Amino acid sequence: MDFRLIFKTALLAGEIMLRNGAETYRVEDTINRILKTTKFAVVESYVTPTGLFATLDDPSIDSITMVRRVGQRSIHMGKVEKVNNVSREYVSGQISVYEAYSRLLVIKDLEPYSRLIHILCFGIIAACFTVVFGGSPCDFLTSLIIGLILGVFHKWMESRQISKFINDIISSGMVGLLSILFTDYLPLGTDIDTIIIGCIMPLVPGLAITNAIRDTLEGDLVSGLARALEAFIIAISIAVGIAISLSLFYI
Repeated sequence: MDFRLIFKTALLAGEIMLRNGAETYRVEDTINRILKTTKFAVVESYVTPTGLFATLDDPSIDSITMVRRVGQRSIHMGKVEKVNNVSREYVSGQISVYEAYSRLLVIKDLEPYSRLIHILCFGIIAACFTVVFGGSPCDFLTSLIIGLILGVFHKWMESRQISKFINDIISSGMVGLLSILFTDYLPLGTDIDTIIIGCIMPLVPGLAITNAIRDTLEGDLVSGLARALEAFIIAISIAVGIAISLSLFYI
């Protein structure tokens, strides 16, 4: 049994899941399931939103402990699902650890969603939420335009590796300025409040809030609080950007 490869496979699976939006308890569960196939006496893992730790120990081997820092994170539920499937197939004996590790390497290098899809999603989400909040057809069209511009700008800022919080402040500020432009200076939008609320929805940290709740309910209080703090700071960043843009014209 190549227990070192099993250990590498478990860490790689956890890293991919953590980088792509999986809950902390799910990452720990996946790592532990893979490590337990060694049948060793000690199998431990500890995962936070920014890193993971794992230990494998047994009287027959020298103890192995590894820490892996996970910096940049994004959202790609497709990768999480694929890693989950690979881990379950390996644990149930359907595939070998060599095949599991190879498939994980392929999953790790999968391209993220294309820039075009991201931009289109920004526009569609902004426009649809504007209607949900009571916007008119003109507001729908205005939010669609602003959402598409927001998507282009937000992705451009990400490509420059600018801090997410700074990105959110500037992006939401741009939403406020464009909303004022399209409602006060161009005869297109009618309700600036609805347009702004709809257009900032793509920036709202829904996944961070959901993961914070799920981690907390699973008893992982440290990760739950960390994700809740992340969501709170993002929300504050969005509010600051909107407040600055509105204050430039209305105060």
